[in-house]
Order: sequence, then C-alpha cells, then structure tokens
Amino acid sequence: MDGKTLEYKGEAALKELEQLTMKTSEIQRNILKEILTRNAATEYLNKYMNGSVDVKKYKKMVPVITYEGIHPYIQRIANGESSSIISGQSITELLISSGTSSGEPRLMPSIAEDLDRRTYLYNLIMPIMNRYIPGLDKGKAMHLLFVKREMPTPSGLAARPVLTSYYKSKRFRCRAADSFNDLTSPNEAILCTDVHQSMYCQLLAGLIHRHHVLRVGAVFASALLRSIHFLERHWADFVIDIRLGRPGSIVSDPACRAAMCKLLTGPNPALADEVQQICNGSDSDEKGGRSWRGVLRRLWPEARCIEAVLTGSMAQYVPALEFYGGGIPLVCTMYASSECYFGVNLCPLSDPAEVTYTLLPNMAYFEFLPLQRWLGQSSGCRDDEDVVDGENLVDLADVKPGLYYELVITTFSGLHRYRVGDVLQVVGFHNQAPQFKFICRRNVVLSIDSDKTNEEDLYKSITAAKRLLEARDLLLVEYTSYADTLMIPGHYVLFWEIVCTANVMNTVISFDTELLQACCSVVEDSLGYVYRRCRTHDNSVGPLEIRVVEIGTFEALMDLFIGQGGSINQYKTPRCIESSDALQLLNSRVMASFFSPHEPIWNP
Repeated sequence: MDGKTLEYKGEAALKELEQLTMKTSEIQRNILKEILTRNAATEYLNKYMNGSVDVKKYKKMVPVITYEGIHPYIQRIANGESSSIISGQSITELLISSGTSSGEPRLMPSIAEDLDRRTYLYNLIMPIMNRYIPGLDKGKAMHLLFVKREMPTPSGLAARPVLTSYYKSKRFRCRAADSFNDLTSPNEAILCTDVHQSMYCQLLAGLIHRHHVLRVGAVFASALLRSIHFLERHWADFVIDIRLGRPGSIVSDPACRAAMCKLLTGPNPALADEVQQICNGSDSDEKGGRSWRGVLRRLWPEARCIEAVLTGSMAQYVPALEFYGGGIPLVCTMYASSECYFGVNLCPLSDPAEVTYTLLPNMAYFEFLPLQRWLGQSSGCRDDEDVVDGENLVDLADVKPGLYYELVITTFSGLHRYRVGDVLQVVGFHNQAPQFKFICRRNVVLSIDSDKTNEEDLYKSITAAKRLLEARDLLLVEYTSYADTLMIPGHYVLFWEIVCTANVMNTVISFDTELLQACCSVVEDSLGYVYRRCRTHDNSVGPLEIRVVEIGTFEALMDLFIGQGGSINQYKTPRCIESSDALQLLNSRVMASFFSPHEPIWNP
C-alpha cells in the first residue's frame, strides 16, 4: 500500500482499495513518519525541526503555507541548487500548474516515485468503472489527450504540466493495449505539440474506430467541448481523408503522418458516407431543424460513457455535454492536481452535481483547515488569512460530515503543510476514508467594495439565470467575469457566449433585451447577502452587466492563454479575468451589452 505497485486489475484492485480505506489513520501516520524521516535533513524542515522526526513537533512548529511560502526554495532548485533544500530525494522535474485561478503558473517539485503514485491511481479507475459499466475493457477509449512543450530552467530540470510528464513517460508510451489503456489515438498524435494537428489526428483516429469506441472523453470538459467544436468545423476534411485513405495536408508532422497512414489502410467510402451523413445534419431534431444534438452518440454508437472532470469550474459545461452526448452518461473519475493526486470517485455514474471523491491515504499526508465561518448563504469562503495556526488543522480521518475544509498536503517531494486552495465539503465516509464534494477554489473572487463573490457563488447565480435562456432554446456555453472599477461605482461584468439549440448550432441570434436584463436580475438576486447589501443599501456597487460575445470567443481566449504558455490539457477558463490582453480580446468581440434594470432583493 505504498503506491509503488502498478498493476491492479479487477477484484484485486477493489480489495486493495478496501484495505486502504479501512486503515486510513494508520496509513496516514506511517506516511507522515516516512516523509519526515526522508526529509529531516533538508534545509526547509531542519529550520523548524532541528533534525527531529517527531510528529507532534511537526504539527506544532512547521507553518501552514501558501505557494508564496515555498516558491523561493523551488526557484532556487530551478536555478541549479540541490534538491536537498526541500527534498531528501532528487527532484526529477518541475510540474507547471494551470495557475489560472491566481493568474500565474506555478512550479511544483516532483520526484521519480511520484509517477508510481499517479499510475497507481490511474490503475484503480477501470476496476471501479467496471462495477457500474461492465465490459469497458472489450473496446476502445477515444480519449483526447494533449501535451505541452517543456519550459527550460537554468538547472536543466524539465518544467512541464503533470499530464505532459505522464504521457511522455515510459509507463504511458509502453503501456499494454488492454482494458483502460486501449486508446484510439496513436502515441504520435498524443505527443504532438501542435495542438491543431494533435486534435485533428486524434479525432480522425476516433472516427476510424467509431464502431469500437466504448468511452469518449478528455481530461477536462473544456478540452472535450473544444474538440467537438473543432469537429464541427472540420468534419468535411475528415470525410475526405477517410474516403481517399490518406491524411490531408493539415497533418504535416512526420511522426503523426506516418501513424495516421497506418490507421488509414486504404479508401473507405462506406465509413466516409456514415460520417458525412451524421455530420451534415441530415439527422433532424424534433422541431424539424438540423442539429448537432446527440452527435456523440450518433458518431460513436457503442459509447457507454463520457469521461471528463465535471466538478468545480468544469460544472458549467455539463449542459453542453448533455446536448452533444444525447444521453450518454457523464462520468467524473478522479481528483488530482499538479501538487498531488488525491483520490477517486467510487460512484462514477452519480449525477455530476453530486460527485464525491474518496481521498486515498497512501497518496500524501492530508490535513484540513476548518472553514467554520463558511455559510452557504454568505458571500463565500471567509477563512482565508495568510497566517494559520497549524495546531488547528484536522487529520484526514477526523473531519466531520457536513463541514467545509481547505485541503492542506505534505508530500514526499517537498511540499510541507501546503495549502492547495481547494475548498471541500465532507459528505460521508467509505470505511475510515472521508468522501468530499469539491466546492470551489478559495481565491477566485470578484470584489468591488466589501463584497466578495467566489467561484461557487458565481456559478450558482449564473445557473439560476441559465434557466431563462433554456426556456428560449438558448444555451450558455461559456462565461467569465471581471470587476470593472473604472466606473464609479464599480460593477460586475459577465461575458457570456450563447448559442441556439433549436436549430443549427452557431446560428446568429437576435437577443431579446428583456430576456437578458432578466438574466442580469436573476444573477444579482442569487448572489450573496453582502453583494446585495452593497448594491441596494450602500450603493457602493453598480448594476451588474452581461456582455454577450461572438461565438468562438472563448476558443480564442483559450488560444491566447495557450499561446502564453498554458496547456490545453490543464486549461480552465478563468472565472475572473485579470489579464489585460484577455480583457481586450473579450471586449473586442462583444455583440451586445445588458444591465440589471433594478436593484436586487435585499432584506436587512
């Protein structure tokens, strides 16, 4: 149970999982002792512990930190100093976090055995899935996976996203083509750093294997939707390639082209006709118009699930995936980050809004910062002080159902009592292991005055307003926001991209002013007490504004961030915009603007 064993299949994996969760406290104590023993001589720990490995002293003396507390040490390693600054084992690479919640990518230390832990968690997924959807190992998975170019560091250590690290590893590249690992995409397409060529080749490979695909997915829901939109634009090119039996000119990368030529063994007019008939929209919706509703089910008729991260900021993509999926169940399998892989969803067919994760006690040492002032009706997560009393943290097995916590981790690679920034709610236990619902990222907020609106508040308020759109056959496919303080008083601005679902997707929409103004009002009425007080009583916040942007704007926003060093695998649309370049792009594509016509409901 040390996370190093790689091959777990079937009942053996599930028995291992039961053993882990029945001994949560014991395993966590042993994990912390092992971490302290390995890292006792490091500069960072020795500063607080003087070589001691005593657990009580660790909890009393070692501070709880944010990234700012560890960043100088990581930067020194990136510049060429010894790994022993923070880790008793050699740091083999630096992992680039998505960083979108705070606006800046972060570098996380990683040691060789971290790959073992990641692989261990991946190998638990299929046995769990097979309990609910038997036979998934009898076909292929069309998982759209992408890598990002590595960043050089003065030390020579590679700096790259965690998924790029995994896909480039021998574990992934030389995996056995069975069960969870039988992908439609050739490695060459996945490892291609040209996102458009990679996406093209992977979609083409998925279409070639369309009758053998049992699972469709991507890491994040946003990447899967991006790929669907790419398919909408390029389906005619795929039809030509299949009909002629050779990849088109868009595939110029030699390795990708050679791999695709192996898949396209010759002209296949029958398959080309099938894809053309589906993508050309000959399947009409119930109102008689052409529609891409349910296109995933039609293109991959044997698909039994759609897999992606659907919690947190990804939750707002669920309606769009349901639209394209045509009833294929949506599945969210695991909880992970660049800092650490945390746990799994033991009930993968649960409603996306009800997904819970069971943290596995052998991944790292977990502590939890109680957020006792978090209230569902308040303006958000209020326990966000930079300095936290470490003795107030709660161990993994001691959290209480119904309460909210911020996750704090200690890893083998040198993160000690590190605040991940994720707010979790305990919803129950599996044996001794608590099960958590992901609530939000703590630091994502809009603020004009004393109001503080976090990601969850924003999502809930927009979800309430979306119902008005859906009643008119309109779908909000993407959104972001920013606090406009140039006007006095300042006000919240929401950027919305809206499409019509009643007819052809991407139809130009005539916007109803009353409808969008009503959406503004619903959003404001659903925001927190402090915001509504500032709007109504204090007059310190102006009317909320919705700016409707052109279709494709958020793909352009993704391209902007990827072009600035982001990864398509880890890209998450920022829910609050801080980048001036991003704001300029969004404003350049505004089609119409609407303001809340009246003050929100507020009861003092």
